Amino acid sequence: MNIDIRKENDNATLILAGRLDTATSAQASADIERALAGATGISRLTCDAMQLDYISSSGLRILLGLAKRYKDFRIVEVQPVVYDVLDTTGFTKIMNVERALRQFTVDGCEIIGVGGVGTVYRLNGDTIIKVFREGTTIDEVRREITMSKEAFVLGMPTAISFDVVRVGSQYGLVYELLQADTLSACIKREPGRIDEFAKKFADLFRQLHAIEVPSGSSVPCAIERERQQILHIRRYFPQESIDLMLRIVDAIPNANRLLHLDLQTKNAMVQEGELMLIDMGEVGYGHPMLDLGHAYSAMVTLVGDYDKIIGMPRELGLSTWRRAIDYYLEGLPSDVAKRRKAQIEVVSCVRNFSWLALSDSFPEAVVNECKNLFAERIGNRQDYILDVCKTFSEWTVD
Repeated sequence: MNIDIRKENDNATLILAGRLDTATSAQASADIERALAGATGISRLTCDAMQLDYISSSGLRILLGLAKRYKDFRIVEVQPVVYDVLDTTGFTKIMNVERALRQFTVDGCEIIGVGGVGTVYRLNGDTIIKVFREGTTIDEVRREITMSKEAFVLGMPTAISFDVVRVGSQYGLVYELLQADTLSACIKREPGRIDEFAKKFADLFRQLHAIEVPSGSSVPCAIERERQQILHIRRYFPQESIDLMLRIVDAIPNANRLLHLDLQTKNAMVQEGELMLIDMGEVGYGHPMLDLGHAYSAMVTLVGDYDKIIGMPRELGLSTWRRAIDYYLEGLPSDVAKRRKAQIEVVSCVRNFSWLALSDSFPEAVVNECKNLFAERIGNRQDYILDVCKTFSEWTVD
């Protein structure tokens, strides 16, 4: 029986490997106590049972003792044989026990889109899977499921996945979408319908931004998250650059509207003529200009392989965006619409760089490209950008 422990802040993961039976339980108990004694300040203990092959009554007593000591205790990645024992003895009713995740492979599967936190593949005609980047935690994956459900209840047209799986050493979310395709793929396949698709895209933004997020919701504050992302990338930029990005974000008015914050055409699926969202990892509440600024950053000024990430040539994506934003602002006086576009473009300048906080494993070449673009997109335009920021308060949300 092998025992190991990993600790991060006040969370600890106890890894059990082998057979936890009468012959090994006494030594295992001593090893566990020794490991926990060296990991002080633990408030949450997770037992990783992926490599646990067997458990007897003496092993169950060890788990019960841990559950009594740690209020936030759970057992994860439990293999079928061990799960059956825990279920039969009633342990699944008195503590948090999670089965081992199903294993999938995406070898040979079509890539639908590539984003900052993962890649979306089509498994077959009815099923797609989002594979998260290496290093993504199960809690981050569960957060996306939680946000999907929350947004769905609020009225966002969202595809909800209830199935977390493994793809090699990475986590994945499986979505069942009958005869659905990305909006990018539809536009690329039928460019003659671009105006129709752009209007649907604009209507989707309008639908989201009409939803008010009630106080007490689990949907987080988008501005606060944006600030944290800016602070996270201090390793890449000098403090004056960080301060400038924070000034832009701090000028955005407060609001309580539902925001997707990664609404690109590859993140909207077309199913029976209606749009449905599949990527909910960044959902928040705030002012619509932040959501539109994020979208502008992806659809217009994206850093990286546009065709691969967005799913269509840049020129087609630019045309889609121009038409969509005109539809979104339709009905406003021309001078007001012009200011709105300038405000969206300025907010997008922050997203051009804050997205680097989505992962600590982006290639150095990508990071350097962003660093080299800062002067062009923000630094050399500081006076203009700050002047536009002064107009942000004019954009009121009824």
